[in-house]
Amino acid sequence: MVSQRKLKRRPQERSELPNKERKIMKLEEMDDLDRSIAEREALDPEFADGYDEGYENFKIGVLLQLSREQAELTQEEVAQKMGTKKSAISRIENHADNITLSTLRKYAKALGKKVHFEIV
Repeated sequence: MVSQRKLKRRPQERSELPNKERKIMKLEEMDDLDRSIAEREALDPEFADGYDEGYENFKIGVLLQLSREQAELTQEEVAQKMGTKKSAISRIENHADNITLSTLRKYAKALGKKVHFEIV
């Protein structure tokens, strides 16, 4: 059985904190990367918006890869089931930012799963 890796959440999600607390993050709880990102977000709102969007897209790609691994399928096997090439599956998993709904459904079907959306 494939070991299940867990997604590491950012220490503090922007949407989970009140506005004032977003800017006052405990520096001792953050590693260097998180501290650098927090400082850049505070100085540049465009970076903050782009970073959060990129992070969400990254999580989608990781979720797709983990789902494939849990189904004990290789990228090649998923590609065959979808009628495409392994490189296309790699692109889907590594660049999920522009995946279409129809492709996502095909991917899920190849894994023997369905797509479920929730708006929160």
